[in-house]
Parts: sequence; C-alpha cells; structure tokens
Amino acid sequence: MAIHRLHFEEFDEIDYELIAIHTSLEDYRLAYFLNQKLPILLSKNKNEIQLNIKEGSAYFSRFCYDNFEKDSAWNLIQNKHEVAMNNNETKQNLFENTMMNVGAKVFLLPEMKKVDFFLKIENSEIPTDEIIKKINSIKSLSTAYSVETNQIKSKNNLIF
Repeated sequence: MAIHRLHFEEFDEIDYELIAIHTSLEDYRLAYFLNQKLPILLSKNKNEIQLNIKEGSAYFSRFCYDNFEKDSAWNLIQNKHEVAMNNNETKQNLFENTMMNVGAKVFLLPEMKKVDFFLKIENSEIPTDEIIKKINSIKSLSTAYSVETNQIKSKNNLIF
C-alpha cells in the first residue's frame, strides 16, 4: 500500500493579488467607479465577511465579480468597521443608570489600519500595474498600491 504525504507548504500558497485603496468614498460609490475604469461588474454580495472579536461580531461589506469564462474573481472588501457596544455602568452623577453606546473600530487586516478597502483579485489576465494605474485615475481616490501578501500576518481573514 502506497503512503501519500501532504505538506502544509502546499496549502500555504497565495494565488491572488491584493491592492490597498485609500479613499473617503462609500463602498457602493467606489464599486461604481471601479466598474467604470476596469472591465468588471462588481455587485453587492449578501454574504458579508464576519469577524468575531471579544466585543461581538463585525461585518465587512463585500462587492464581488466572478468571470467564469476566464476563471477570475474580483472582491472589493471593506477594511474598517465600527462596532457599537452598550456600556451599562451605574454611576453616582446626574446621568445615573444611563445606557452609553461606545464604538470600537475593527479592522479586517489590523496591521494595515490606514487602508480603507482592499481589492482581492484571483487569476486576472490584466497586469497589476495596469490595474493600479486605472484605479489611481479615479479622482475621488487618495491612492492605491499593491500589497505584499507574504508580509500580512492576518491573511486568514482574506479566506472566504
């Protein structure tokens, strides 16, 4: 009987490009502008990316485009989300027994806190430099650049 061994390195390969986007645009507006500049049709995905943290659950919006003919997938993912927590503290003051909502920012990739959105591209036939050039031509955008995926510690959050 033959013995087959699997090595963990075989599963750790990254087969996608990741582009960081800095902008003050809302997610749907950014998706609209990306659809205009690139040959894609991003649409809102009902399955948001869920991240469980000690304060509760955070949900990150996601816009997707799957091209089955070319076997490529494009995902626009929100990086920042604010989680509202209720704080029930009893204090001896004017506002006794009041409910306070405290917000906490949660990041999909915590090591890249300044990034607003990520564009995850799988099997694109367009070179990454050309994609970044087209994204940077959007006037309401601050900047876009390629991210070295080997340096990201929380890359498991990008598996969906």
